[in-house]
Amino acid sequence: MKTTHLQLQSSLPARFPLLVMSTACLMAFAQLANAQATTANTTGTAVANDVKQAQGADSNISTVEISSQSTRSSVSLRSKELQSQLPGMNPLKGLETLPGVSFSTADPWGNNEQNLTLFVHGFNGQQLGYTMDGVPLGDQQYGNYNGLSPQRAVISENVRNVVLSSGAGDLATPSTSNLGGTIEVFSSDPLATKTTSLQQTVGSHNASRTFVRFDTGSFGNGNSMYISGLHQEAKAWDFDGKQSGNQINTKFVHSTDTGKLTLFLDYSDKTEPNEDATVHVAGETSAPYTRAFLYPNFGAAVAYLSPTGNTPAADGSNYHNYYSDAQRTDYLTYAKYDWNISQTTSWTNQVYFHHDDGVGVVAGPIGAAGLPALFGVYFPGQNLKQIFGNSGYATRATQYVINRPGIISAVHMDLGDHQLAFGGWWERNNSSTYRRWFALDVNNPSTPYQRPTNPLITQYGSDITNNVVQLHLQDEWHIKPNLAVQAGFKSSLQFADGEFPVQPLPGAISGGSKALPVGKIDTKKWFLPELGVLWDITPRDQFFANIQKNMRQFVTYGAGGASPWSLASQSAFDLFKNNAQPETSVTYEMGLRGKRDVQLGALDKVDGQVNIYHVDFSNRLLQISPTSVISAIVGGNPVLANVGSVTTDGVDIAGTLHFGKNFSVYNAFSYNRSVYGDNYSNGNAIVQTSGKQVPGAPKWMDKIVATATFGDIETQLTGDYVGRRYATYTNDLYVGGYFMLNLGVTAKLPSLNSGFMKNAKLRLNVTNLNQITGAAAVVVGAASGTYNTYPIAPRQFFVTFGAEF
Repeated sequence: MKTTHLQLQSSLPARFPLLVMSTACLMAFAQLANAQATTANTTGTAVANDVKQAQGADSNISTVEISSQSTRSSVSLRSKELQSQLPGMNPLKGLETLPGVSFSTADPWGNNEQNLTLFVHGFNGQQLGYTMDGVPLGDQQYGNYNGLSPQRAVISENVRNVVLSSGAGDLATPSTSNLGGTIEVFSSDPLATKTTSLQQTVGSHNASRTFVRFDTGSFGNGNSMYISGLHQEAKAWDFDGKQSGNQINTKFVHSTDTGKLTLFLDYSDKTEPNEDATVHVAGETSAPYTRAFLYPNFGAAVAYLSPTGNTPAADGSNYHNYYSDAQRTDYLTYAKYDWNISQTTSWTNQVYFHHDDGVGVVAGPIGAAGLPALFGVYFPGQNLKQIFGNSGYATRATQYVINRPGIISAVHMDLGDHQLAFGGWWERNNSSTYRRWFALDVNNPSTPYQRPTNPLITQYGSDITNNVVQLHLQDEWHIKPNLAVQAGFKSSLQFADGEFPVQPLPGAISGGSKALPVGKIDTKKWFLPELGVLWDITPRDQFFANIQKNMRQFVTYGAGGASPWSLASQSAFDLFKNNAQPETSVTYEMGLRGKRDVQLGALDKVDGQVNIYHVDFSNRLLQISPTSVISAIVGGNPVLANVGSVTTDGVDIAGTLHFGKNFSVYNAFSYNRSVYGDNYSNGNAIVQTSGKQVPGAPKWMDKIVATATFGDIETQLTGDYVGRRYATYTNDLYVGGYFMLNLGVTAKLPSLNSGFMKNAKLRLNVTNLNQITGAAAVVVGAASGTYNTYPIAPRQFFVTFGAEF
């Protein structure tokens, strides 16, 4: 199937984002009623010409691509747009300029995974599907068990584009979690000419990012490759911690008329301090904006505690830990062959392997969060402070290992009026999670940049093997040259077997557990259908509609998260196995997308997309625990159960006004109403959630981007309005909305270009230009009356120099 794109230029605001949006959309579709339908050949030619014209202007204006060959809402951000927001940023963070997307972290790069939150159309980040070059990246939980983050899978500067399908993803997407859509990241191919690229970023808080890439150019018979390296470090903005990481990518491509062979390897090793969330309770008069760590001032940390390791009563739940960090080492590789069997048939096969060795570490007071009771199980009647090194602190480490090979295969056949696609995905994931406790020696304190050794306690250790099989079949029938219907289905099968080689002692897990559960759970959904229509109303206007059912398989994580193997007893596991159902969703979406030439003074083009959607989300799973804080520290989850449904209705409207080749204004407006359909019982009372908005996800958002080019200088101002977000399931507490501005200015430096250097550029980025404060991320409270937040990072400055040699 040939894929074409309509171009949606990205640029924004000014003072009236809603007015800009409304004007753009009205203009984009004002002539729709008078438009004449045309043949597919005419449509294809017109769209192709639009693409060529937009690509010709790409040196001046960044672009967002709207797929014109999909029955669902599908938008692509290209590399230039991602890097213009902040060179080296997390590809997921780049999506925050798109309608329906809420993304936040406490660092400007979007790299810190512990406090990352992502919502798309009311679904959280763990309910989406993620891939990189087709390789599944798991569900992005901070506690790794089935994947890795996109920025660890590929260096940001090597990303070609990122595709968001905000309603439902393609049937072939290899994911067990894509209830609410998919995010696909694609790496760039090697360049055809021999090139060395260098990019250096420096900025606030001693930030430094060095990226080097060498492309061999074409050699041999259709061969090309590149190898690239990255080193990044930056101090935390609110405490004395340092984020650091090293990464290597290499990619080899061999292309002939018969097919294309691609080999890819990624190595990533990073260490980053985490943030501690601020705890809020109903009726509070004040809470700290940040909850900074005490590291590296060990003397102050020791003096902070009482002789028995207790924290000051005045600090309550917002006591200070000594440090916390995430350390991740990943190896990801794949081999892919796209075989052109004939002019009408192609067959793609891809094998991959991912290994992760990670650890999450917290060095905290031994007298906080129920730890005396836990440690008392292992050291009854003993002096806990002395046992843990006389500092008053203990170090907790959650250690992860992932090994997952997989195979993806897909066949595409052009049968005239029918485009047939079918294939499958298999993955065997073996993951282990071990919770261990270490002494923090008063005479030799550890740091966030080393892995703890010699544990005093191995609280538990899980080992879970999960085999996933996914099959898909789809037919696209061109009923008329300008009208196509897509229909198909996928099957999702999961065979999971969990063991605990190390069981906790009785009383070492919340809920009075004597042993964590073991056993198998097989989940099979053979028929998850999809039906869509694509109508080229005119050469420049399209109507699309899609209905699709998806399922999220049970999480296979041991002793943490919303997983059956995190339940606190074997009987609870058996009850869940016999009665619980996986979460499912049925998504309905339809919309219009188009592009118009106009003659209204300086305004000469308008393009945009409008789509509305409805989602029926069933069998919602919820962790129900009256001791949420203790269970997060100690482990164990008393209840995991289906608690009803969620109904979602929403609209996304995105439009761009083009004023010649050098100025454009883009606006993306979205409204989302996601409400619970049922109340539930927490074991003590009925929690009144029916009719309440899903917490954490804003109902209103508006994104603006204004881009202006003046000769060799491009200026881009972006704005992100995020509305009120509820912070509890009962909607009794909320955090206010905010509007954040970011600025980017790029200057080409032709005076530096010579036979040795070319494409020299200097870029200035200012994040949080208007210096707002507030909640970047909201961690929803398990019960009414409490929630946690992570802070918005302050204004920061970054300067990047890049050139090719």
